Amino acid sequence: MNSMYFTEEHHLFRKSLQDFLKKEVVPNVDKWEETGVIDTGIWKKFGDMGFFGINYPEAYGGLNLDLFYTVILLEELQKVNSGGFAAAIWAHVYLSMTHLNAEGSEDIKQKYLVPSITGDKVGCLCITEPFGGSDVAGLRTTAVKEGDFYIINGSKTFITNGVYSDYLIVTAKTKPQSGNKGISIFVIDRETPGITATKLNKLGWRASDTGEIAFNNVKIPASNLMGEENKGFAYILQHFALERLVMGINAHARAEYALEYTLEYMSQREAFGKSIDKFQALRHTMVDLYADMEICKEFNYSVAYRLNKGEYVVKQATMSKLKSTKMADEVIYQCLQFLGGYGYMEDYPLARLFRDSRLGPIGGGTSEILREILAKIIIDKKDYKPII
Repeated sequence: MNSMYFTEEHHLFRKSLQDFLKKEVVPNVDKWEETGVIDTGIWKKFGDMGFFGINYPEAYGGLNLDLFYTVILLEELQKVNSGGFAAAIWAHVYLSMTHLNAEGSEDIKQKYLVPSITGDKVGCLCITEPFGGSDVAGLRTTAVKEGDFYIINGSKTFITNGVYSDYLIVTAKTKPQSGNKGISIFVIDRETPGITATKLNKLGWRASDTGEIAFNNVKIPASNLMGEENKGFAYILQHFALERLVMGINAHARAEYALEYTLEYMSQREAFGKSIDKFQALRHTMVDLYADMEICKEFNYSVAYRLNKGEYVVKQATMSKLKSTKMADEVIYQCLQFLGGYGYMEDYPLARLFRDSRLGPIGGGTSEILREILAKIIIDKKDYKPII
């Protein structure tokens, strides 16, 4: 393990997390993948271990640890071989809870952030819409203020934890004529009348409850507004760097898991009187894949280091997601090939890894959108700066 970034305390944390996942998660993964439902009790177990509070303030029950504890959590979650379960966890911790901590009032933090850290409440972040995709500024969901309340109407889709979560962080237009200058963010209880959710049938991430959500005259207190009205777009952009880095780290971790599994398989699989890791064509392909993974991993660590210091790393985090997710797809594709027919079988991990990995270049901003963002930075010399 790279001692440039990881201390002895980090290593002890990783070992504790590995033991926890091996005991509480791995034996249940196949069932969750088959049913599409994660046992609700696992959330409380994560909370009791402090895993949800890693980088949140001690005042709300968190541990206020550096970002490399987050890196470890993300890496180890990828190695349980359920992209859906991993997504359910990190979407709660690094999407919905990030907004609660950054934009929530003290009352909101006490009501939602504290129980999110303990695992008593689970959240989801609702930005993407059926007609918008990556066009955040073009969202159509509206929030109309009526006295001390807002009335929410619209729909969201591809929302991780969108069906079974306890609360929703929702973006809506409070000033529709102002484009991205008229977006606000709200927290809404799941049981609020007018909310309906439909579970989506996905290629991968089968354990995750990805949902399409409709809001029909949903009435919420004005105090559920997070931050300032019409500042929502700025809040969203502020957190994109973390989200993209999270997905970049996920990608290098699942690629590493695939390589480690495949190397072990190749050392035992024999053909023509010797193990297949002795065939030059396979050996050389393997080291190319391993080198690609290591390059992405080291880059992601350096971005995490800079983000941990408070630097604005939107360019680097965008590169992290773009290149790491592409690398992971290519690595896992080839690893499945190394297993031959067994790679295509559901009894082996590569089939699920192959499906789960494919979401990487799509979710959290497609690769096409990321390339255009980078083109504006690199070619057009656009200088993105912190908005808040």
